[in-house]
Amino acid sequence: MSKGKVLILLALLLLVAGIPAGAQTASGPVVMLQLEGVINPLSASYLERGLRLAQQRGAQALVVTLDTPGGLESAMREMVQTLLTAPIPTVVYVTPSGARATSAGMFVLLAADVAAMAPATHVGAARPVPLGREADEIRDEKAISDAAALVRSIATTRERNGEWAERAVRENLSVTADEALELDVIDLLADDVTDLLRLLDGREVAGTTLNTTEAPLQMEGMTIGERFFHAVTDPNIAYLLLSLGTLLVLAEVADPGLSIAGVGAVVAFIIAFLALGSLSVNWAGVALLLVSFVFFGVGLLTDTEIVVSAIGLIPFVLGSLLLFVPFTPPSPATPTVRVSPWLIGTMGVIIVGFNLLVLRAILAASRRPPQAGAERLIGERGVALTDLTPVGQVRVDLEEWSAMAVEGEIRAGDPVRVTGVAGVRLQVAPIEGRAEKPSQADGEG
Repeated sequence: MSKGKVLILLALLLLVAGIPAGAQTASGPVVMLQLEGVINPLSASYLERGLRLAQQRGAQALVVTLDTPGGLESAMREMVQTLLTAPIPTVVYVTPSGARATSAGMFVLLAADVAAMAPATHVGAARPVPLGREADEIRDEKAISDAAALVRSIATTRERNGEWAERAVRENLSVTADEALELDVIDLLADDVTDLLRLLDGREVAGTTLNTTEAPLQMEGMTIGERFFHAVTDPNIAYLLLSLGTLLVLAEVADPGLSIAGVGAVVAFIIAFLALGSLSVNWAGVALLLVSFVFFGVGLLTDTEIVVSAIGLIPFVLGSLLLFVPFTPPSPATPTVRVSPWLIGTMGVIIVGFNLLVLRAILAASRRPPQAGAERLIGERGVALTDLTPVGQVRVDLEEWSAMAVEGEIRAGDPVRVTGVAGVRLQVAPIEGRAEKPSQADGEG
């Protein structure tokens, strides 16, 4: 080989060695999850399960559609860690139009490899102002500083606008999807999922070039159990469960015994308190609701039901309004949640009306003497047809019955009163004074 050819070969080798290796082109399906409502531990476990399934299926990316007002800080931090350490590219997409990623939702959006939003959506941090703010100003500032540092570190890691993210926490800022794209808060603005996959195609994410245009899209929804427990974390549904439990307990008080009402009340309260565990709850509000329940119960069991039930409405309404208003400073990642005033008013009217009308009627019916069988005769008067020594025959309510004297001496013709029933035999006691047989003279005109 000539010297010239050797030099050319060496030059080509150096040229090839100097070209950096291109990103690996991905293949496989795109797995999509759907997160709506308050972020809670079930949301975190759903994301983790979806990511694990995406790995098992060899997916090239995980897309999470998001619409949330925020949620528990602990669940949010768990989701952020899952996204930051995900072994495959992750995309969080705020959709549909009108959706939001506020409070904890903003943290989740910024933690994804690709942050995308649909038109007419918004992102930001709604910082609630708790009662007693002055007394807890130092603790409040610590919580805000901690959240601001976290969101700044997330945004910086993903090479996004960390300065704006921090201001969103400290200054309660929110921006539209167009503004978020202009501020470098998000990466893409997509009309729908199809448009999102088109924009992702050919994009290099975490050293992988996505090939999403022709990739099959696999939707992985929540299981039935996950959907149920996620739904009950809605503050209005949790409140409805508490109110339903109260109604069922009052029904059980009106007609004691472990009935359907008692079992239903236990189930309603268990699910309600499970939901309250995923929300920011003011337990003073719960205590006021318990006080109102006591008033309703007292009104049901006494003759002062109208007055006491009306008084019971006061702690009921106050407890309902305070139920999700914390006295201590919440995390900026926690959304401001409250029960609809219309729902509070409706449930107040229903509970009082149910207490005064339906339950009162049930209680009155349970106190009436039996209307069928021998028990209906308890308290009735009759006459002995034979001597009761102690067993004999009596006539009560125009019917002849086998009877047993439970006290005193009873002879034929004596008036008796039914005091109880033993099997098919009446238990009777004599009435003072003996019935006299009419004399012949009395029968003559």
